[in-house]
Order: sequence, then C-alpha cells, then structure tokens
Amino acid sequence: MRLQEYPFKFYILLVLIICIKFNYLQATTPYVSKVWVGDQGGGTYKNPIINADYSDPDVIRVGKDYYMIASSFNCVPGIPILHSKDMVNWQLVNHALKKLFPEDLFSTPQHGKGVFAPCIRFHKGEFFIFWPDPDSGIYMTKTKDPLGEWSQSLLVKPGKGLIDPTPLWDDNGKVYLAHAWAKSRAGLNSVITVNEMNAAANQIIGADVLVYDGLTKGDIIIEGPKFHKRNGYYYIFAPAGSVETGWQVVLRSKNIYGPYENKIVMTQGKTNINGPHQGAWVETPKGESWFFHFQDKGIYGRVFFLEPMKWVNDWPVIGVDSANTGCGEPVHVFTKPNVGKTYPIETVIESDEFNDDKIGLQWQWPCNPKHFWAQPSKMGFIRLTSEFLPHDFVNFWSVPNLMLQKAPSDEFTATTKLIFSPEVVGEKTGFIVMGRDYSTLSIIKTETGFALQHVICIDVEKQNPEKIISQVEVPKNEIYLRVQMRCKGICTFSYSIDGKEYNSLNEKFTARQGKWIGVKVGLFSINPMQSGLRGHADVDWFRVDK
Repeated sequence: MRLQEYPFKFYILLVLIICIKFNYLQATTPYVSKVWVGDQGGGTYKNPIINADYSDPDVIRVGKDYYMIASSFNCVPGIPILHSKDMVNWQLVNHALKKLFPEDLFSTPQHGKGVFAPCIRFHKGEFFIFWPDPDSGIYMTKTKDPLGEWSQSLLVKPGKGLIDPTPLWDDNGKVYLAHAWAKSRAGLNSVITVNEMNAAANQIIGADVLVYDGLTKGDIIIEGPKFHKRNGYYYIFAPAGSVETGWQVVLRSKNIYGPYENKIVMTQGKTNINGPHQGAWVETPKGESWFFHFQDKGIYGRVFFLEPMKWVNDWPVIGVDSANTGCGEPVHVFTKPNVGKTYPIETVIESDEFNDDKIGLQWQWPCNPKHFWAQPSKMGFIRLTSEFLPHDFVNFWSVPNLMLQKAPSDEFTATTKLIFSPEVVGEKTGFIVMGRDYSTLSIIKTETGFALQHVICIDVEKQNPEKIISQVEVPKNEIYLRVQMRCKGICTFSYSIDGKEYNSLNEKFTARQGKWIGVKVGLFSINPMQSGLRGHADVDWFRVDK
C-alpha cells in the first residue's frame, strides 16, 4: 500500500505517538549539573561524588538499587532519600519526613535542631529509618516503597542527647540498637551504647549497655556508629576525633556487648580531605566493598564521598593503603564500582523551570511550611505568597518562608526571573544566600513604584539588624536576579530588566554556613505587616549554571 492510500486518521495517530514518545524521552532524560559531576566518564569518578551538603550519609543496597539518606536538621521536608544504580550517579527521589514535630515547635525556624544522622536498613521486605532528635530521643519510620509514603515516626527510645542510632537484626532473631551521645544535651560523649529491641524494632526492651569508651582508647568524640555482622564478628564503624580533624575507626567483637577491639582504618593522611567523617559500608552483588563518608567543607557544608574498601584479616581497610599499614587515605579519582553495566551520567536536580504541579524535591524550608507559601502551577511558574513578618522581626534568622536549596558546588551562578505583585509598601521578594551571615537582593514596593534593594546581615544568630547596602529604582515589577558564588564563598549580585544585560552590584558578600548545615540559596516573599492583604511573586524559573 502506498503512503497516499493510508487514511488521514492514521497520520494523526502517528504524529500523536511520535509526540508522546518525544515528550517521554524528554521527561526521562537524566539531569546533569553544569557545575559539578562526579562521574568522569571512561569508567572513573572524582570525589566528592556530590559536592553539596549531604551530611552524615548512610547507604544501603537492595537488589541492584542503592539508597542514601542524610541529616536534615531543622530543614523540611526532612531526611532526603537519594537513589543510584552505580553508587556514583545519584537522583533525589523523596523525603522520609513531610514535617517535623512537635509541629508547634517547628512552625518557626529551630536552627541546629531536628534530624541528626539517620540510619537506613532493609529487613524482610521493609525499609527502616532510625533517626534521632537530640532533644527528645530516637525515632523509627518504615515503608515498603522508599519512593512512597513513610509511616508516622514512632519514638523508640526517649531521652535527651541520644544521637546516631543504628539497628542490627542478628542471626538468632534478636534485634539491637546502638547509638552515640551528644555532649551538648546529655553532658557526655565519646561512648557507644547498645540496647536490645523487640522483634518489631519499635521498642527498647533491654537496659543501656556501654560497649565502648573512646576516651580510654584515644578515640575522642567517637560517634556515628554503624552496626554490621560479618564472619562471626560484630562490627561498629564509627568516626572519631571531630568532623574537621577526625579519622575512621572500626570496632569488632565476637560478642554483641563486647569487649570490642579498635582499629583506625582511614585517616586524612597526605590528602586535603579533612575529617573523613560518618559513613556507610556497602557491598555490591559481585562482592566489592565500598564506603561512603562526608568531608566538612565549612561554608559549603558536608559533601559526599565514595571510597574503595577491602577486607584484610577480618579488618576493613578504607581508601588507598599504599604503605600496607592497614589504614587507608581518601581518594580523589578512582575506578567506578563494578555493578555489571554502565549507567547514564546523572546528578541531583538544581535548576527548576517550575512547570510541574509539585514543588521540586531540592527545595526545603527552615521549618514546617504553610501550604500557601509556595503554590506550584501548570502555567509555567510557582507563586510565592508573601508571609507577614514576625512581630519581633530583627533579621531573616527568624523568617520561616525561605524556599532554599543546597549550594551545588564551590562555584556556581544562580539566576531567577520573577514578576512581583505586592499589596503594601515595604513588601519585597527576591534572592537570598542564607547562613549565619546572609545577603538578599530583592525588589521592594516603594511609595513611588519599585526599587532594587541589596541587604547584608552579619552574625544573624546574635540578633544583629540588617544593613541596607544599596537601593535603586527600577522601572517595572518584572525582573531578573542573579548571584555568582566563587571560591571561598565570595558572592556577586546582579540584576537585569531585560534578561540580557546584567548590572553588577559593587558590594560583594562572603557566604557563611548555617548551624550544622552549609550555605543555602533560594527565594522569599515577605510582607512587613502582621495582618491584612498578601501580595505575591510569580517565579518563572531558577537556573543554576557555571
């Protein structure tokens, strides 16, 4: 049959199929960062594999899939969940906690509180996350689908200063929980405690048993334990010596309650990778061992590393041990894990076109959000509704409606386009680089129209007031805002009226990390009143580039 003889409806159907397939391919095309990619191609990777603040990482393998979680502190949604097929290319796929509780407490920013060092495990078809709030105790949440809804968290062990929990399902059917202690809350640290739990792993049934005292072994500030069992030995992987200057310790014993031998298995050595802190041991289906940890990079937070690992005489050696001492040091570049096939290069999403009907997973708030702060739409923008300033407002440390994401690398440029529709004089919206110091570039409603305002605030935790660096009139309410961050957190702000020519501001700003978290960048919209009409900003897009 010749083409001319096909009915007209056939061609319509063919076009529809092509369009659907094209859109599907577009939707499933992996996102690749323009500022940092861990996968180097050709079978190698570079560290950090994610150059962003994923503090206290824990990783498990289930079948051919790898799942990573991290601390989230007071940021909501909490406990990010990332997925990978090869341990190098990661995608942010979910959060385990949609809100923090008590809800009233976390309705305002509680910097430095919330979720510390969670642990993820898989047992009999269910995923478990044990996570600590050092002000209230250790919680557990679980699910059969890590990309779906997680159960309401249960308080497994109440208490102040309990941190870094890790469960172990033993061969004899018993379940145990190990954890460390926070000196800031409990008045002690450098020790590891083990309790027996019930079979459901949701209640402590045994007394506290001290299994290791790091102060007597030279392992000061030992914390972050991860429980494992191998070849008849119980192992506790635990960092010691602080996040800035510490080392990786492994404890082993034939008895769950000890006594435990200790061995230092990775240090900074001659590298510039300080700390190597926290961590997770993962084994591939082919039997390769790998280890994840973080490096504290100050301004940028705690970034995500992957290290080779091997077993020698029933002791792990992490990193590269060139001198055959039994203690390795971190790698900068290494051969990728052998997972049986090559997967596409992919990174955590940073840019956002705001075309979806859900808020992108990269965005977090400093507390439990109100539903109207950010309203996604299918019209190509997200609407940020202005929140009234707290009656005791001094600076943005107390402002709740900051839609923020992690700094994606040491150096990057973030640009956004928005249209501002305020209701009252003094209402403003714009960009923020947020930490213990912060800077904003915003469009503000004035008596005569609109102005661009640049603000810097130093030592915000001390309730220092903002300083207006500059303010210049702009002709309309549609504007492009940009921040360029360079080495050591040096930020340059600029703006554009037409999206083509950008005017740089003279005053530079040096970013600073937050409380237990790295610097964040994002958006806000605020109203100086305590009640009345609310304006809004429609944000067209937020793009991260070099």
